[in-house]
Amino acid sequence: MTRPLLDGTEAVLFDAYGTLFDVHAAVQRHAAAVGPDAGRLSEVWRSKQLEYSWVRGLAGRYRSFWSLTEEALDYALAQHPGVDRALRGPLLDAYRELDAYPEVPGVLAALRARGLRTGIFSNGDPAMLERAVSAAGLAAHLDAVLSVEAAGTFKVHPDTYAGAVAQMGASTDRVLFCSSNRWDVAGAAAFGLRCAWINRRGLPDEYADLPPAAVLADLNGLSQPTA
Repeated sequence: MTRPLLDGTEAVLFDAYGTLFDVHAAVQRHAAAVGPDAGRLSEVWRSKQLEYSWVRGLAGRYRSFWSLTEEALDYALAQHPGVDRALRGPLLDAYRELDAYPEVPGVLAALRARGLRTGIFSNGDPAMLERAVSAAGLAAHLDAVLSVEAAGTFKVHPDTYAGAVAQMGASTDRVLFCSSNRWDVAGAAAFGLRCAWINRRGLPDEYADLPPAAVLADLNGLSQPTA
């Protein structure tokens, strides 16, 4: 038997960066100016951004995700000395207004049309998320934009997921969490959330002991049945 992934769901929470917003769009906009290191620069920027959040979270040294984003870009630029450092400002400006993936507005609208509450739950700090949502024109499709800032730490700490669920006004078993980051799905599953892994890059699975309820190529798969 198969059943719709959204059966019994009252609210759907989405990670922001990599799930709704393309984290590589900032460098892509300036790829010609960045030069041949554009792809690698973007990958290092993203990997260090996440690494810095894990280290600060584990060390109990919370800082805004935006400050970690700046710090990560500085490291990426230092690792690629051939890239003009004058691009730092334009790259950060572009990151504030990342492109949403093409299917995002339609999927969010469809979920709300079905009577489901929708929200973002992200490591991003509130000002960062507000600007990203506004630039992408998603505000009308969201009931909540939630940041880990209230918990004073980063994902995958259980307190972050607990706070998000409480703010959505639904019990844990009635919330579906969607993320493109497998580590985020693992953290949410450990907390007790039902999860969809949005595996946009076709990556191999990991964290076998903390599986998602579904693996989807993009958000359009939310309307498809799952085993």
